[in-house]
Amino acid sequence: MIRKLILLCAALTLVMPTINVEAAQKKTKRVTASSKHKVSSRKIIRTIRADRKYQMQNVNYNRSSVFKDSYNGTGILTLASSKALIVNQETGEVLYSKSTDLPTPIASVTKLMTAMVMLDAHLPMDEYLSITEADIDMLKGTGSRLRLGTQLTRAELLQLALMASENRAASALGRNYPGGLIAFVAAMNFKAAELGMTHTRFVDPTGLNSANVATAQDLVKMVRAAYQYPEIRQVSTTASHEVPVYGYRNPVNFVNTNVLVRNSDWIIGLSKTGYINEAGRCLVMQAEIAGQPLIIVLLDSWGKYSRIGDAQRIRKWIESSNLLRNLG
Repeated sequence: MIRKLILLCAALTLVMPTINVEAAQKKTKRVTASSKHKVSSRKIIRTIRADRKYQMQNVNYNRSSVFKDSYNGTGILTLASSKALIVNQETGEVLYSKSTDLPTPIASVTKLMTAMVMLDAHLPMDEYLSITEADIDMLKGTGSRLRLGTQLTRAELLQLALMASENRAASALGRNYPGGLIAFVAAMNFKAAELGMTHTRFVDPTGLNSANVATAQDLVKMVRAAYQYPEIRQVSTTASHEVPVYGYRNPVNFVNTNVLVRNSDWIIGLSKTGYINEAGRCLVMQAEIAGQPLIIVLLDSWGKYSRIGDAQRIRKWIESSNLLRNLG
C-alpha cells in the first residue's frame, strides 16, 4: 500500500510541470491575441479620425446664433417645430398653420391651465404653502431647487410655476386646491371644455405626464383665455425673481425659461415654455409684431434653441410681409 502511494506521488510530480507549462502557454496565447485585437482597434480608431467623412460636423445652431438667424423674412417660412399656429389675436385670422389639429403632449404649457384654475378659485394669494414629498417628481425624476420644507406664498408659487416652470410649485398649487389634486385636475378639464378645447386632456398640473395633450388650435384658445388674467401676464413675462428657499442662506434667483423675455427686444404679453421627451420643445406666446397682437404656438421642436429660432424667423417673416398691412 505504501509503495503504491509513493509511486502515485512520483507520477503526479512528473505530470504537474507539464500542466503548468501548457497553462502558461495558453495564457500567453490569450494575452497575445488580446494585444493584437487592441492594436487593431487603435488602428481602426486612427483611421476613422483621419478620414473626414467620418468626422462629426459642427452645426452652427447655438444660443447666440438664435438671435442672428440668416433668414431675412422673405421667401417660404420654414420652421423646426412640427406643429405651429400663428393667429391674429384681434381678428382671429390665421397667418400660418402647420399640423394644427393633431393632439400632442404639451409638457409645461399645461401650467397656463393650472394658473387659470387656481386663480378662478379665488384662494388667498398670501397664504403660505409648503413643498412636501408629495411634490417630488416620481414620474420623470426631474430635480428642483425648491427643497422640501420650503414655504412660499401661493403668489410666489404661481410666479415660479409660470416664469421658471417649477414643477414642485405647480404641484403644490394643485395639491392645495379645495378637494385636493383629483378635484384640481377635474377643474382643469372642465375649464378646457368651457373654452372649447375639444381635443385637450389634462391628468396633472405640471405637464410632466405625456397624457396631458392638446392641439395647436386648442392652445390658441387657452392662450387667449389666459391673457385675460393680469396675474398671468405679469408673472409669465418677468425676467427673474428671487425667493427664500429652505436650506439656503440667501434668496435663490429663478429666471424665465423663455430667453426672448430675458434677452431681446420682443414685446411679449404672455409666455410659457414646455419640454419633456414626448413633447419636444414647446413655446406659446402672445406677442406684438409689426404693431399687431399675435398668438404664437410652437410645438414639438427638435432642438434646444430651435423653438426660439422659429420665433425669430416668424417675426422676420411677418415684419417683411405685406400680409399684416392688409389686416387693417
